[in-house]
Amino acid sequence: MLWPFNRFKNPGVPSRGTIEAIYGMVVAQAREPVFYTSLNVPDTVDGRFDMLLLHLWLVLRHLRETEGGEGLSQALFDRFCEDMDGNLREMGVGDLTVPKRMQAFGEAFYGRTAAYDLARAGGENDLAEAIGRNVLNGTHPESAHSLAQYVMAAESALVRTDAAILAGGTWRFPQPLPPAT
Repeated sequence: MLWPFNRFKNPGVPSRGTIEAIYGMVVAQAREPVFYTSLNVPDTVDGRFDMLLLHLWLVLRHLRETEGGEGLSQALFDRFCEDMDGNLREMGVGDLTVPKRMQAFGEAFYGRTAAYDLARAGGENDLAEAIGRNVLNGTHPESAHSLAQYVMAAESALVRTDAAILAGGTWRFPQPLPPAT
């Protein structure tokens, strides 16, 4: 007879598989070529980091507002921190320097998420301005507006997939569109 030990599992703690699936979707979407080829996001370490933060913010923001999403939100943030730590070590950053770099990542994360939260409350133009400043370095306002529209579409898509997100199931971000010419 098999004993159902999983009934002793804390229901507020998501499975590692769920965390990995969601984090993998966030990372994959942040790497979509259209951001770099058509929306003028710099194809650099910083540009890719900024896109990862933007997508992570989207999902974490949604989870904060979803009943039962708090544990998953924290676990997803912890996974992001593990990933950043691992990337630093893979790049050869020394053990004594990793905490300083992690602190810089944390400051970037909290600074950008605060800016996006504030901007999102102000509407699409404010969000475009924040994205333009943080992701596009103050250039390409047409791309900033396209990214703001994408963020708003992604928010709507996330609302429609609450159950799938919380269960670690399959869901998708919308496809980003290049600015109209």
